[in-house]
Amino acid sequence: MPEKMPNWTEKFGYGEFIHLEHRNCEACMMKADKLFRIVEDNCYQPESRITEMDDTGVTIQVLSTIPVLFNYWAKPADGLETSRFFNDHIAETVSKNPERFIGIGTVPMQDVDLAVKEMERCVTELKMPGLEIGSNINGKNLSEKEFFPLYEEAEKLGCALFIHPWEMMGETQMEKYWLPWLVGMPAETSRAICSMIFGGVLEKFPNLRIAFAHGGGAFPYTLGRIEHGYKVRPDLTAVDNPINPKNYIGKFWVDSLVHDKASFRYLLDMFGENKICMGSDYPFPLGEHKPGKMIEKMDLGKKLTQKLMYKNAEKWLDLNNKNLPEF
Repeated sequence: MPEKMPNWTEKFGYGEFIHLEHRNCEACMMKADKLFRIVEDNCYQPESRITEMDDTGVTIQVLSTIPVLFNYWAKPADGLETSRFFNDHIAETVSKNPERFIGIGTVPMQDVDLAVKEMERCVTELKMPGLEIGSNINGKNLSEKEFFPLYEEAEKLGCALFIHPWEMMGETQMEKYWLPWLVGMPAETSRAICSMIFGGVLEKFPNLRIAFAHGGGAFPYTLGRIEHGYKVRPDLTAVDNPINPKNYIGKFWVDSLVHDKASFRYLLDMFGENKICMGSDYPFPLGEHKPGKMIEKMDLGKKLTQKLMYKNAEKWLDLNNKNLPEF
């Protein structure tokens, strides 16, 4: 996030837009006039990130906007303004440190026409290889046909998509014990994957390069149930796409962030060695504090380790023809 943001709540006269206030040596994310979260300088200072990257052996980091800043609930024009602000900030950060950072953008998904235009700007003007979008758009699944023009244009532009959970279903019913993050986020990611499969997105746009956060959430570990449901109740599940959901394994990427070696081996068995990218969730508590440490400790061999640590991400973002430092 930017170190300095406008107070959009005051400017637009409504809503709970996030801005950052620096108080008594603390950085406070304010949601309108309420404290939302206290963050450290590695959320907004590139120099702090680079120091921590050097300390943990990270050569390049892919920067994306914190999901609470998506602002999908805002009026479309206002959502476009905030998206452009965040995209310009990330692009500027990358331009100052091109050997350390790659940026992906955010777009106002509440208005697909505006989202497509901003995606085009991100790719053509800001030279971003991809976008980050939420697992649902104001409660709408990613399978809704209103979003198809964005997928079509992303496919044409070669723009990768990173799907990250946010506004978890049932969040207000399970606020205690941090359950929205522990239970809701994995379910949200599975919701996004299933909706894109059953809704025919992956079938209609086979050249889309899509990656899902947090190891695909609950999806890999409930795929047996999902496939069984497809077989026994096609009248409910196969109404928009007749193809077995299991057939789409290998046609999208997931990241590696599952925090458990046994879970990761299962993920590797399911998705194979070419469709898992090392994910860190840096710099937040649920992230891997030393990115890639679990993979490094699993003795997977140099070739596979390199794929997981960076080569698969290069292919997802189509960076093979870009000028990147040697690893």
